[in-house]
Amino acid sequence: QVRVVESGGGLVQAGGSLRLSCAASGSIYRIHTMDWYRQVPGKQRELVATVTSDGSTNYADSQKGRFTISRDNAKNTAYLQMDSLRQEDTAVYYCRFLIQSRGSMPAGPAMYWGQGTQVTVSS
Repeated sequence: QVRVVESGGGLVQAGGSLRLSCAASGSIYRIHTMDWYRQVPGKQRELVATVTSDGSTNYADSQKGRFTISRDNAKNTAYLQMDSLRQEDTAVYYCRFLIQSRGSMPAGPAMYWGQGTQVTVSS
């Protein structure tokens, strides 16, 4: 079965940096889009950044200029480099991959979520 796992979260002071990683494993044929989301308790999960299969990226306005999403297709891994972190960035961060697995063909691709990693930014 395909699995997606995040890592790299932790505690950091405001103005600091973290890099999150999300790696997929299993019988993967192709990963189409790679996304990062975040969620604060009591609030909706929100999209942070997206990178498509052709390398195009998109960011929420509050993250643009501070966060960078990238992908390493050979490693089935996405990264989120977070700089100039603010207290408002504190959240659980989730990755979501659109994956075509070998076992699911000829069916279409499916969304796979990671378990989440906590990012806490202190003042």
